[in-house]
This record gives sequence, C-alpha cells and structure tokens, in this order.
Amino acid sequence: MTPGTFPASSASVTPDRAAEAQLRRSEEKEAQLRRSEESAARLRPSSLLGYAGGAVLGGILLLAAYAKAIDPSSFAEQVGLQGLAVGLSPWVIALLGIAVEVGLGVALLLNLRSRTVLFAVSALVLFFLFLTGRDYWRAAHGIAPPAGGCGCFGNLVERTPAQAFWQDMALLLPSLALAWIGRPRAPRRLGYAIAGLAAAGAAAFAYAAPGLPLDDLATRLKAGTKLADLCGGLGDARVCLVDLVPEIAEGEHWVVIVDPADERFGALVNDLNSWTLSGKTPAVTALADITAEKQTEIFWRYAPAFDIHETPSALLRPLYRTLPRSFLVSSGRVVRTANGVAGELVSPPTAAVANNPGS
Repeated sequence: MTPGTFPASSASVTPDRAAEAQLRRSEEKEAQLRRSEESAARLRPSSLLGYAGGAVLGGILLLAAYAKAIDPSSFAEQVGLQGLAVGLSPWVIALLGIAVEVGLGVALLLNLRSRTVLFAVSALVLFFLFLTGRDYWRAAHGIAPPAGGCGCFGNLVERTPAQAFWQDMALLLPSLALAWIGRPRAPRRLGYAIAGLAAAGAAAFAYAAPGLPLDDLATRLKAGTKLADLCGGLGDARVCLVDLVPEIAEGEHWVVIVDPADERFGALVNDLNSWTLSGKTPAVTALADITAEKQTEIFWRYAPAFDIHETPSALLRPLYRTLPRSFLVSSGRVVRTANGVAGELVSPPTAAVANNPGS
C-alpha cells in the first residue's frame, strides 16, 4: 500500500450504488407511466376519432398520389395547364407533389399528427380546394377550365368542376377537422423515417413509371371496356367515341391513337397504308386531336389510305400515356390494347442484302 493512501470504505461506495439503482428504478417507473398514459390516450374517444379522421384523409391522399404516380406525364401536363410551374419544370413539380402527398398520407396513417404534419396537410387541402374552386368558378362564369380540371385523381376519375369542388369539400374538410382532435403527445421518430422513405420511394416510382407497362392501369382504355363508355367533355360538349366513329361499333377494327406532330408520323402512315392497301383485316381507323384544316393537310401530305378522325382531347387524353397507342375492337368492346402500333400492323423490315441465287 502506498504511504498516505487508505482503502476505500465500503460504506462510502454502497450509498452511491444505491442512489444509482434508485435513479434507474425512478426512470423505469416514469417510462412505464408515460407508456401507460400514451396507451390510455390512444383509447380515448377523442384520440380514436382524431385518428379515424387522419386515416381517412391519409387514404385519400395516397389514392390521389397513386393515380398521379402511374401516369406522371399527364399530371405534369396538368401542372403546366394550371399555371403552377413556377421556378421549376412541370415534371419536377409533379414528382415533388407526388412525394409530398405520399409522405403526408403515410404520416397520417401512422398517427403522426404533430402540429407540423397537420399544418402541412391543412395547407395542401386548402390548395386543392383553391384549384377545384377556381375551376368551378370559371365553369360557372362560362370560362372553360383547363382540360381535365386539376387532375387531383389523374385520368382515372372524371368529374365536373362542380363535382370536384363539392366532393373535395365534403371529403377533405371534415376529415381534416377531425385529425386535429386528440393528437398524440410524442409521435415516434421511426414513423417519420417510414413516411420519408415512402415519399422518396413514390417519387422514384413515378420517375420510372413512363417506362413501365402500366397503361391499362393508368388509363380508361383496357381490355373489356365498352366503346359506349369511352366519353369525354362536360355538359353540351360531352362526346362519346361511338358517336364520332360509329363504324367501329360493329365487327372488328384496329384503332390507333396518333400524334401528327410526332416526327415518326410519316413512317406510321406508311405502315398503316401497307396494311390497308394489302386488303388485310381488321380494318384500321386512326384518331387524332386535330382540326379539320390539319386533317386536310395530312391528306395531301401523307395520302393516308385509312380514315383519320378528328377527336377532341377531352375524349382522347384519358386513353393513353404515350402515343401512338393501339386497341383492337370487336362487337363494340375493346379486346386488346398495345403500346405503340400493334406489331402485326407494322411492315416487316426489308432485308439489307438480297439472297444470292447462285449460292
């Protein structure tokens, strides 16, 4: 033993250890008490009612985001038509909008009803109501709103401006008001991480969606659809495909939706001319959002051997994500769809080198 030092007394150590043990027990009791209070709070009627409102609102946001994410190009078009592309391109704003809707929707489903989340959700709901209300006001005053309205549910849901505004009022506002009731005291950080990952994943999916085979999900055109159900436009301007092109309601027909402004349009006309002039069946009909003057220009420039019908955008746009798109009709019903021109309608490539008869 070193001179001048003395062994530690057990009496001096024991109180310190006892104090530490007492502190740990106190902390454990406090944590248990907090968990009990949180569990009790979750079972309170106000908390259950608040969660129900938040969950409903979160589900609506996720449904709207899904409809946009499977056809982000159409949503980006609506962003441009609504004049919302400020500072960023419509495509970037569309991706950010999808991410925000998914992140907030997941947060509400996970009961992350903090003030920050609810203020963000409230701002989003008010923004939706502003857009649908503006379109409603325009329609009521004889000013045509942008085609397709605000695009809140993509191409999957067709609503008049009045329907969009009042339905959003009835669905969103009560759910939002309930979501503010009985908020949890301390939402868990893990929930925020899950919501953030969901938002990032939604943006990544939407970015990749144009290259994925989602057309039958993202549009109103799919196998089994009746031609009589393919209609577009509002009020007196509403028109159905069978009214514009009645001949395709009987028998079998290939219908191709085309874009005459596409640089590949000339080659497409050549392929469809080859099919038509060879006498093959079913017959081909093309649809395009063009004027009568443009139709005449196409006739003289490309000499199509098949009919190209002037079809309004309100009817055509919900039927495709990219152009061209083809569908086979039999007895007034769609039996098959194809992205681009259906393979059998395309002329086989000519061999680059002819066979040598002497070989």
